Amino acid sequence: MKILAFLLSFLLLISGCKQVPEPSGEVTEINTDHALVLIPAGEFEMGREPAEDQKFIDNYAHNVYVDSFYIDKYEVTNAQYFEFCQDQGHALPEFWGMERFKSGPEFPNHPVTGITWADARAYAKWKGYRLPTEAEWEFAARGGLVQKKYPTGDSMDSTLANYYPIYGHPLPVGAFPPNGYGLYDMAGNVVEWVEDFYDKDYFLESPEENPTGPVYGKRRVIRGGGWRSGIGCNTVFFRQSLRPYWVDINVGFRCAKDVD
Repeated sequence: MKILAFLLSFLLLISGCKQVPEPSGEVTEINTDHALVLIPAGEFEMGREPAEDQKFIDNYAHNVYVDSFYIDKYEVTNAQYFEFCQDQGHALPEFWGMERFKSGPEFPNHPVTGITWADARAYAKWKGYRLPTEAEWEFAARGGLVQKKYPTGDSMDSTLANYYPIYGHPLPVGAFPPNGYGLYDMAGNVVEWVEDFYDKDYFLESPEENPTGPVYGKRRVIRGGGWRSGIGCNTVFFRQSLRPYWVDINVGFRCAKDVD
């Protein structure tokens, strides 16, 4: 893992990210308590229809219904995750203390990165929560909008999200306008782990009600673009995956919770 951290740092240093000023909007003050948002039950069109030249696209449009659930208003922060590590004796994130990635106690309101899927799940369990399913995540990210590319509409710019190569590092959570459900950073800042195993053809056979992903697999789904993701990877329907034991400078998470 230390070798991985060095390689990622080196690649980032030579990538030539364009630096611009921080967003001018006042950053929301965050504490170690989670602000959960209740998402209403509903049906939506998940994914998108493949273009004719995209033979192997994995986000085919299909109708999905999800029950009501709670989801974090913000991505889990360094301060929140550090509290978990202290309480549980859990290992610190891979890039902890690296200013370049805004990781460590000096950046309490930045999203935590450098954590595996299992780390994210362990944190969620410690809080009495869980990770959102992929369907829940996309439903929440859309914010009630229909057939739109991004959480805030059909267009995206540097006033709406933190994506590559604009800012060059993660920003504090809540630095940009929320979507229609009051959720922040559903595009940009960091990509987020969700619960589901990944299968590129899963959308062709997934159930219409509350899909939870394949029963097994080698990779876990990650959703939403991040500060190291191009604008095309910040759409509400773009899918990616990682090995569950992998860590990344661009990947964090948020929690979800069932409605009692």
